Amino acid sequence: MTTSVIAATALDPRTMAAKGAIELRQVRKTYGDVVAVDGLDLSIKPGEFVTLLGPSGSGKTTTMMMVAGFEDHTSGSVLIDGRPVDSLPPRERNLGVVFQNYALFPHMSARENVEFALRMRKVPKAESRERAEAALDRVGLAGLGGRRPRQLSGGQQQRVALARALVFNPAALLLDEPMAALDKRLREHMQEEIKTLQKSLGISVLFVTHDQDEAMAMSDRIVVMKDGRIMQSGPPEEVYNYPLTDWVASFLGDTNLIPATVLERDGNLAVVDLGSLGVGRVRDRGAQGEKYAVSIRPEHLKFRTAPVAENGGTGELTSSTNLGATIRHRLSVGGHDLQLRELSSDAEAPGRRAAGPVHVGWDADKAQLLVLEG
Repeated sequence: MTTSVIAATALDPRTMAAKGAIELRQVRKTYGDVVAVDGLDLSIKPGEFVTLLGPSGSGKTTTMMMVAGFEDHTSGSVLIDGRPVDSLPPRERNLGVVFQNYALFPHMSARENVEFALRMRKVPKAESRERAEAALDRVGLAGLGGRRPRQLSGGQQQRVALARALVFNPAALLLDEPMAALDKRLREHMQEEIKTLQKSLGISVLFVTHDQDEAMAMSDRIVVMKDGRIMQSGPPEEVYNYPLTDWVASFLGDTNLIPATVLERDGNLAVVDLGSLGVGRVRDRGAQGEKYAVSIRPEHLKFRTAPVAENGGTGELTSSTNLGATIRHRLSVGGHDLQLRELSSDAEAPGRRAAGPVHVGWDADKAQLLVLEG
């Protein structure tokens, strides 16, 4: 596999950057009595990289398939560049699609797979061959156009699928978990290359994944889905640092959730009763509910040298796991099982915290008051 960054000169950024707006208006999909997507409103701007993130069964792939035209929606409307496409077949929507299994034709060569997208659009044979070769060259597969999929690695097959999806200058690119079958190192490498390609072209991308790290690394905006609905939408750092509910906080990374009772609200801070952990001060975005919890990310929980009066407690260290760059500690504090993560370079010598009580705490601006769902 080549280590060079995917180039985009075979494609036309001027054509792509000016288009690619996708809009879903109250889109609903049902299978009998089962609601797969429930009244979805979503807009993607030209050039924006938007990720649908959620567990299996959340409706993210069904949503993408309805945009692509491979699934009919029960109600609502899908628009591309302001034009309703509800009645158009997939090939007339001008969208490039890469599936999880790449959907390459095994009896065709890499070049023929890429050419197929052009042949379906009635592009002359000579021009199709030339454009296919150029597209393969730009995704790092120069000289490999004659190989069939079984003769290519997983990463190379993905590049063929990308070349095929982009060779006709689509309005937008739809990616359905395209890196699920790749190993960790190759997956991270391809994440960088796809993001570089997307930025250089200015093309809109609708990306589907259940991998939180992948969504954080690649997205301009993350749309968190559950049970066919949007739970939260925003830039990765906003969704991670300012989740709206305990479910979003738990799904988008590890977190410590401590039941809380609101005692006082003062601007952006709330004073809360944390039971056995006493009183705490945390960030408050004004969410209203009947039950609350405080969310503290493991990297924001810190060891203290002495007991703290608020925003913390004293307990015991129950286990430590070296993860390489970081160490994950599990603690029992005030009847709560908490997780603390620190850089290995910041950790004290092994065993020093194992004997006797440990003190932990957090800064008020690093903990978030959330509404408990259900």
